[in-house]
Amino acid sequence: MSTRTSPLLTDRTQMLGALARTTQADIVVVGGGATGLGIALDAALRGLKVVVLEAWDFAKGTSSRATKLVHGGVRYLAQGNISLVREALHERTHLLHNAPHLAQPLPFVMPSYKCWETPFYGLGLMAYDALAGREGLGSTQFLGASRVRQLLPGARWDGLKGGVKYWDGQFDDARLALALARTAAVHGALLINYCPVTEILHRDGRVSGVLCQDRETGQDYVLQSPCVVNATGVWVDGLREQDGRESGHQARPMVAPSQGVHLVVDQDFLPGEHALLVPRTRDGRVLFAVPWLGKLILGTTDTPRQDVPLEPKPLRQEVDFILSEAAHYLQKAPQEQDVRSVWVGLRPLVRPVQGEGAAGSTQSISREHTVLLSQSGLVTVTGGKWTTYRAMAQDVLEQCEKAGLVGKLPACSTVEQRLVGASHSAARRSLGRVPGVEAYGSESDWVKALPGADVELAPGLTQAMVVFACRYEYARTVEDMLARRSRLLFLDAALAQRVAPTVAQLMQTETGHDPELGAFLELARQYAVLPSA
Repeated sequence: MSTRTSPLLTDRTQMLGALARTTQADIVVVGGGATGLGIALDAALRGLKVVVLEAWDFAKGTSSRATKLVHGGVRYLAQGNISLVREALHERTHLLHNAPHLAQPLPFVMPSYKCWETPFYGLGLMAYDALAGREGLGSTQFLGASRVRQLLPGARWDGLKGGVKYWDGQFDDARLALALARTAAVHGALLINYCPVTEILHRDGRVSGVLCQDRETGQDYVLQSPCVVNATGVWVDGLREQDGRESGHQARPMVAPSQGVHLVVDQDFLPGEHALLVPRTRDGRVLFAVPWLGKLILGTTDTPRQDVPLEPKPLRQEVDFILSEAAHYLQKAPQEQDVRSVWVGLRPLVRPVQGEGAAGSTQSISREHTVLLSQSGLVTVTGGKWTTYRAMAQDVLEQCEKAGLVGKLPACSTVEQRLVGASHSAARRSLGRVPGVEAYGSESDWVKALPGADVELAPGLTQAMVVFACRYEYARTVEDMLARRSRLLFLDAALAQRVAPTVAQLMQTETGHDPELGAFLELARQYAVLPSA
């Protein structure tokens, strides 16, 4: 085997037994997305007793629905937010280093159809390079039209003046979240999915713990902790409102949700390993065409909405925008019937929030995410982006220490902490190609040794991967497997429907638990069908 020790088992009965025995924790993290898992790993590495409770599956929400980019934020540079860009570029370096099997540098080409675009955007991207300094991934290059045609053979040639090439990063978001969870578990954290927090407990006006419930059995568990972190993304206001009712202080909503739609088509619409970026479409928006796991992601939108559904649906005008703009910049225009999957992520954009009561305070950390401490001591964090998850986690723990919710903490050690599957010898893989066992990094030999390693269910998906997910990756349902352990639902929803019954049988045999095949087939139909006109 390529790793010295076996992967850590994620047997649910054992984990719930550990939860029942854990009456007191140093910190309880509510929410198993990028932010919550980053906090869990940081806290566990500092020696704290950590419990993470996730209502559904890890990265079920926004954290599995990103545009798959690890980036410094070119648009923030245009806004003059230099410090935010510099921080994100540093964090990009750490993420690429700590998970080379899940993240890689990605070259972008920005085609120019007006003479002023190449020097205008090129100079801005050179400033982007300068901010990255020695952590840059490659130098910005000014390109002639012929070179753009070579790098973007699927781009529209008519009227092409030239372009600019620059570098950013790309990753597999859901599998990175899973790697964070599993790394935190290796360092002593207890993480339970499908275990929603149903009540924030208080004693003498202060947060004292949580009541949670195993979604599978209905069993309740009480967990005492002086430090409860609300890291539930776009859903943070629900816990905040409950905490406010208990402490007698109204919690004003702090999240203004916005949704981003992504369409996935075959990669032959833009062959090659370069992504296409249009910084300003005809109506002033941004368009990406990003090669990912053998397909091409087209997106995205930024549409405000008032509700926060677990499975948001695309609006017709969003789909029309992406298809019409893609047709404007690609030689071969994608049609509705070419869309393999459509998925939507909700972004937790943060409203300005004033202090809530005499003891309430708000700190904006790195100006993109917000950490808020309620009068009763509930810590809420939301906003931000995947690239800066590690810095966000560090900020949250510093605020917890400052508020006296945890004791004096040792220094943060996540900067160089490699995640499960990473090793100094692990090869960096191309995320533009069809996925395979290389996604498991240094654990690939463990996957290959399991039954069914030579039985392929779909490109890049074997029976052994399903077994591995059940035993070592917290997978409970067909959706867990085909949406977040494999990414097949996001790549080809119809194919995911076809292999789902076989996956369900394997999971039922492995776990003895109903893998909810019917619910997955219904969800996959949503991903496979565009909204009607």
